[in-house]
Amino acid sequence: QSAIAETKIESMVGTWKWEDFTIRVSKCAKTEVCAKVASGPKNVGLEMIQSKLKATGDSFVGKVAHPQTGDTYNSKISMKSTNVWHIDGCTAANVCASGDFKRIN
Repeated sequence: QSAIAETKIESMVGTWKWEDFTIRVSKCAKTEVCAKVASGPKNVGLEMIQSKLKATGDSFVGKVAHPQTGDTYNSKISMKSTNVWHIDGCTAANVCASGDFKRIN
């Protein structure tokens, strides 16, 4: 993996907000980066990152669980700024979703 990709994975570490959810991102052995639902209306404790994230250009692709439903999406994560990540994805059943995760810490 390139140094640029490694820097971006490092920059994901922190606490993020999406709608009514708070997501804590940390480095971990299993998938390199883990994102756990820390608080929200449901699925607290859910591990969102379901596969290693693969760097592709300025983005990452991988399997990510939706914090609201727990469904796994084939997702693309791109950095809009150091404090905003945008995620787009679709499930195997072709249900699609997208959103911005904003850094709060």
